[in-house]
Amino acid sequence: MKPANRRRIYLMRHGNVTYFDESGRPILPEAVPLNEQGRAQAEAAGRVFAADGVRFDRVIVSGLPRTVETAQGVLAQTGQDIALETWPELVEIRGGKLASIAEDKLREAFTGAFEGIVPEDKRFLNGESIGELMDRVHPALARLRAEDNWDTVLLVLHGGVNRAILSHALTGQRLYLGNLAQTAGCINALDVGDHAADWVVRFVNHAPPTVLQDDTRSTTMEILYEQYRKFRRK
Repeated sequence: MKPANRRRIYLMRHGNVTYFDESGRPILPEAVPLNEQGRAQAEAAGRVFAADGVRFDRVIVSGLPRTVETAQGVLAQTGQDIALETWPELVEIRGGKLASIAEDKLREAFTGAFEGIVPEDKRFLNGESIGELMDRVHPALARLRAEDNWDTVLLVLHGGVNRAILSHALTGQRLYLGNLAQTAGCINALDVGDHAADWVVRFVNHAPPTVLQDDTRSTTMEILYEQYRKFRRK
């Protein structure tokens, strides 16, 4: 049998950021930088790649500062000088105005888009729907696969976007599996072949430096919901 001719996609979520200040007031998500923990996570991921001698042909980010900083932190450890490519269609799922969400709908608005098999009309924080997210992520992914100038690529993106990519890779369908954990700074590895259905998911949600992830049992959105609720109650 002829060996499969597959290429490797390393898919990361950006490192940790602080979305709400100490009072619970939201910080503009388009501008929020990595915090100290996030920078440490990016460096730890870079050391993992460096230890195995991984070399990237291309590095793609969404353009939001938290993805750019994470990619730069990784490359600083691998010693590669690669110009980052910005693909704005891979920005995180866009939320609406938090103040417009009724108190009794708040938890569902935060967590509902990341629970089970999520219907396409489900909206994240009264903003973009899951279907609208997939409408922009799936074509971008197909475009990347159609380009032949890479063997190993690093994508540094977002929790919601990563779920759209992983869900498609795992099922071969237009489905969104909300329960796929994407810890800040995590690494996923996917191999892709020439055929559209040729996906091999090697591993998911490897999160150095805390690979056992024993520091919490809550999801990112559950934590953010609790942080914001303190602000709403004032």
